[in-house]
Amino acid sequence: MSVPSEILDLARAARRVVVLTGAGMSAESGVPTFRDAQTGLWSEFDATYLATPEGWHADPATVWAWYQWRVALVRQVEPNAGHHALARWAHAAEVHIVTQNVDDLHERAGSVVRAHLHGSLFAPRCADCESAAELPDPPAEPVAQLTPPTCAHCGGAVRPGVVWFGELLPRAPWQAATDVVADADLLLVVGTSGVVYPAAGLPALARGHGVPVVEIGPEPTEISDQASHVWRTTAAIGLPALVAALQ
Repeated sequence: MSVPSEILDLARAARRVVVLTGAGMSAESGVPTFRDAQTGLWSEFDATYLATPEGWHADPATVWAWYQWRVALVRQVEPNAGHHALARWAHAAEVHIVTQNVDDLHERAGSVVRAHLHGSLFAPRCADCESAAELPDPPAEPVAQLTPPTCAHCGGAVRPGVVWFGELLPRAPWQAATDVVADADLLLVVGTSGVVYPAAGLPALARGHGVPVVEIGPEPTEISDQASHVWRTTAAIGLPALVAALQ
């Protein structure tokens, strides 16, 4: 695939590149969104309730079981060509990845993620003292309820390490994201719909600091009008082509 010349020129000139990735990138690896994971046993549950503090407080065993099922689903897929392209690019340039995804596909491809804005399926923590906890292996088959592990420090229940609806983003990842975006020479927005805030505000932050924004995705989004340039392709197709052209 041919890379648009204006995008290639921006990438060649950039010393510091930030890549904001969303669910569309993981979808190309076959990662189901939390709504897509409502199959089989989970088809009668409301994902938008399971992914809330209220759902957790009402029934932690059900919420933990569902998230362990999602861990099992993610472990069945592999990073796609877009993930691998970003890892290769980082060997030749200063590339900072800021992701909304809660999977570990960037890391499995060899990248270092600067900020997991919405947390990670693979970083559970104590619901009481916030201490990091070990992630147990999920059951081979989905179960309707699974008692959460106990925190080794305070004895509290261990919760999924993701940001639920109604929760604020963790301060440190958000600060890291805004810092690198404000200091970037180029922001690539890949596979995100641009509807979930505050992450969707990062392109506007970049533009406010004079940073050009390139959107890579197959369909128009809520932030397309904020992009300096738009490339209608997917992450698994466009990113390998871009990195190959740069090298």
